[in-house]
Amino acid sequence: MLGLSTAQIDAWIVFYAFPLARVLGLIATAPLWSTAGIPRRTRLILGLAITIAIAPVLPPMPSVQPASLAGLWILGQQMLIGIAMGFAARIVFAAIDMAGTFIGFQMGLGFATFYDPIDGAQTPVVGEFIGIIALLLFLALDGHLLYVSTLAQSFHAIPVGPEALSPNSWRNLVELGAKIFSAGLLLALPVLVALMITNIGLGVLTKAAPQLNLFALGFPVTLMGGFFAIGISLSYLTVPLQEIFDYALRAMLGFALPAAQ
Repeated sequence: MLGLSTAQIDAWIVFYAFPLARVLGLIATAPLWSTAGIPRRTRLILGLAITIAIAPVLPPMPSVQPASLAGLWILGQQMLIGIAMGFAARIVFAAIDMAGTFIGFQMGLGFATFYDPIDGAQTPVVGEFIGIIALLLFLALDGHLLYVSTLAQSFHAIPVGPEALSPNSWRNLVELGAKIFSAGLLLALPVLVALMITNIGLGVLTKAAPQLNLFALGFPVTLMGGFFAIGISLSYLTVPLQEIFDYALRAMLGFALPAAQ
């Protein structure tokens, strides 16, 4: 007769429960997977499938009872690590939205917003367009599979255990916020420079011919110039977007490393 001890049952529960907590935390906050367009049941099934797939190759789990205080502490910590990893990737991806916002304001389309049911908020049209382009490129580069690979690597870089993360980890996560402005500005810089030259030209033209109506002439010219600059720059966005994607994947692991690294 096959018999199971309490220790064996606890080991099986720990074997899947701790990785599942980190996986679900990442799915709940990471770009692409955390969108409201994906039903919660689908995300739960996805988390279970990823956990079952990667659990056999993970390092050994700590020998604790899952319902004990130590087990609940580790479970909560793994969920927090998963949320922090997804949030680190989301911070970096927010630079793309910031670039679209910069471009939209400079084109005079700052008022052009619409309600996005996925984000549940008003979204700039230009920012949404560039965000969709970046998301499609991310999928074309198998970014969703890179998520799984990075998640599996995280269990080696950040082992499951009762040890709390260093305070530098959370400081590194906060310092990632600077990437939103720096990377967003660099992405939008070609279009911003083209629009700045257009505005300077309109200013010189208005000074030379004061009878021209700048308000009637400037907005269409700036709008057409902005769309023309965006159309030209789209073919050159692949390399900087790839670098942003790579930085996001590194940030998912790097937030838990010391600041010196």
